[in-house]
Amino acid sequence: MPAPSAVTSRSAGPFEAALAEMATPLLLLDAGGTVTFANDRAVVLFAGSMPVGRTLAALFAARGAAEPQALDEALRAGRPAREGLALDGGRRVEAALAPLSSGGFALTFDDVTEHVRSAALARLEPLTGLCNRAELHERLGAELAAAERVGAPLAVLLLDLDRFKAVNDTLGHPVGDALLRKVAERLRNAARREDVIARLGGDEFALVQVGRAGADQSRAAEALAARLVDLVGRTYVLDGQMLNVGASVGIALYPADGRGADDLLKHADLALYRAKADGRATYRFFEPAMNAAVQARRSLEIDLRRALALKQFTLAFQPQISLETGAVSGFEALLRWHHPERGPISPATFIPLAEEIGIIVGIGEWALRTACREAASWAQPVSIAVNLSPIQFRGGKLVETVMLVLAQTGLDPARLELEITEGALLDDTDGVLTVLNGLRGLGVRISMDDFGTGYSSLSYLQKFPFDKIKIDQSFVRGMAGSAECGAIVRAIARLGASLGMRITAEGVETADQLDAIRAEGCTEVQGYLTGRPMPADQAAALLI
Repeated sequence: MPAPSAVTSRSAGPFEAALAEMATPLLLLDAGGTVTFANDRAVVLFAGSMPVGRTLAALFAARGAAEPQALDEALRAGRPAREGLALDGGRRVEAALAPLSSGGFALTFDDVTEHVRSAALARLEPLTGLCNRAELHERLGAELAAAERVGAPLAVLLLDLDRFKAVNDTLGHPVGDALLRKVAERLRNAARREDVIARLGGDEFALVQVGRAGADQSRAAEALAARLVDLVGRTYVLDGQMLNVGASVGIALYPADGRGADDLLKHADLALYRAKADGRATYRFFEPAMNAAVQARRSLEIDLRRALALKQFTLAFQPQISLETGAVSGFEALLRWHHPERGPISPATFIPLAEEIGIIVGIGEWALRTACREAASWAQPVSIAVNLSPIQFRGGKLVETVMLVLAQTGLDPARLELEITEGALLDDTDGVLTVLNGLRGLGVRISMDDFGTGYSSLSYLQKFPFDKIKIDQSFVRGMAGSAECGAIVRAIARLGASLGMRITAEGVETADQLDAIRAEGCTEVQGYLTGRPMPADQAAALLI
């Protein structure tokens, strides 16, 4: 028998022949909704079946589609209608029904399968296959509307990976991408089918935990957060490498912490920030006080950005005393900020913030130039010590900056002492050592501050010949009641002597501490007993 073709209940004339060859699938229906004509494309669409003589319900049932309710209602009302329908095999069509002036209806179909797939893919994050930010907002909005209708709770959890940057930097982005896919897989395993999981970008993820009316959402969210911290923190094996990252999680609850998507995401982000500040690899719930803390921080950040331009920073100079001669051997320049309304602000408060927002480089350059200018005017050629932030080593301009400042101020490079902490060496030891060698090439001296408090202090002495090491004040203060502190100070002093380094003990506040430091063989002391931080004019007066 010949293959089925377009068939009509009437004889095929030129008009019917033209309809049969149309590129768009077409059915003609009588007033009762029975198919009277199907063109070739319609026959193919319905898998080679014979549409003529069938009702719409029977025709679509044969293709695994639900009954077209909107079309059925429009047929009965005699009006046009459009309806999207899902056929078997994953095919999607949009059907358009139009009444005919001669009676009956025309029904055409647009195949929107690829369009639907493309739209779905556009809402997925391509690396992990999770929802992207746009889809998260839409899904969260829908879940919030549903939660409000039935009086159910809901939780939003934001998750950030700890130590992920180190993986990217040391092993490369392909390994980092593979790790993100593994993390996404663990998130899927931790969540339920009805929960929403998204990757927001970088190493940040979000989960919407759908609650049930009457359920304790706080307890459920805490259980999920604890599970996420545990699962994400377990060891990964990728390309023969064993990797360890952690997860910090922030939680916001609906309706207690907000009724809209933006508020819940913002509050979960504040809770995430607190989790990271509290040591990472943990979770925190949003608390209203976090909002106040963030506003205070933002206000301080604005003031800090203005402080340099408004010349609110000053330097205080603390003497360093030679134990051999009892004379001033140098000063350490200490940064101070006196806010016109807030008053004095502790360096422990504003320096970490300046590092975080990236303006410490400008502040550090100002401090270096100001300290060198003051030192160049002193009556005696004693040293001036200036602290460097780890951030100043990034960008590759530190050596050039120091060289320019020395040229502008006329200070002898041998009098400048740059102090770094172990933190400057942790992220990029080789890069920092290259910079330190460049500074040494200028004739500048380098000292390691807070020696003994880091786990790699000794190893760094092998990699770079520091001119001075400064014993952290915690050991000095502990000497009176702790034999261990005394032993540490003694060991550092002897180590420095054997390596030809000067040893400065910080935080000396009592005569007993001074005597003990002297007995252990340190070369310099610095502390309130021998001289408090002072303005530049007082420091200059000590040298006359």
